[in-house]
Amino acid sequence: VQLQASGGGSVQPGGSLRLSCAASGDTLDDYAIGWFRQAPGKEREGVLCVSRGGGGTYYHDSVEGRFAISRDNAKNTVYLQMNNLKPEDTAVYYCAADPDPLRRGSLCEPTHAYWGQGTQVTVSS
Repeated sequence: VQLQASGGGSVQPGGSLRLSCAASGDTLDDYAIGWFRQAPGKEREGVLCVSRGGGGTYYHDSVEGRFAISRDNAKNTVYLQMNNLKPEDTAVYYCAADPDPLRRGSLCEPTHAYWGQGTQVTVSS
């Protein structure tokens, strides 16, 4: 599966963005999906990840209640809705997919098999 992330940009604190992750080559229904981010000088971290069937979800503590993931199966696309953005959310955001991420570790470790390119999110006043 090939992934294409988009939707990043610059917003003021309190603003919102929606990131998209469009897939080709396979259907995203067959994969667990994760959104990750990497800020300058920091390691890549899991932001929000869902299992293949949607029964399991992981939220980074800092985004719970502000970020949400959704799928549009018709478009084979996954979205990350980010609300009430904070300066500490500034990072390059990546989408990733894996048929079974638990084989490699936990649901939201950055060890997924397939990755899209990053999209920059900058939150500043």
